Amino acid sequence: MLIPRKPVPGLSANLIGGGTFDLSDDASDFATLVVFYRGLHCPICAVYLKELERLTTQFEERGVKTIALSTDTADRAQTFSNAIKVDKLRVGYGVTLTKAREWGLFISAGRGKTSNGIEEPGFFAEPGLFFVKPDGTLYFGNVQTMPFARPDFKPMLGALDFCIKNDYPARGEYTGAI
Repeated sequence: MLIPRKPVPGLSANLIGGGTFDLSDDASDFATLVVFYRGLHCPICAVYLKELERLTTQFEERGVKTIALSTDTADRAQTFSNAIKVDKLRVGYGVTLTKAREWGLFISAGRGKTSNGIEEPGFFAEPGLFFVKPDGTLYFGNVQTMPFARPDFKPMLGALDFCIKNDYPARGEYTGAI
């Protein structure tokens, strides 16, 4: 389990359009918003990440860089990126299942075609969302076992304004006896 205010595991991936993403070199002012999505097969991911694409500039205005990552292959990630018309949001691919587990993500086995008619891969990571501070520590995290009911990006912007203005600390850091 990742712990707020503690370092997150290393994370790197190839990017659609070329280049690589390395979290340790991302150099955001406030945080990097790392969103793990299920992959091309997930119609809910497409809707969810279209919204992040739309709001990426507003996150950047608050010192937050955005990236969407999956365990998909390059071809599947490119098809996904084209389908949601990515312009500002960085999309990375090829995250290993081992790395996904290091980040606390749940892994699912493929079960055939989804409602959009696309075959699920043999195994893939379920969604996760993390704000990682420039020093590599976790500020906020959310993992899910299902594609439904994900954190809404629009209210996050107001929450970020509050957190930045008030120097609000990461919460959930206590790991002692209870």
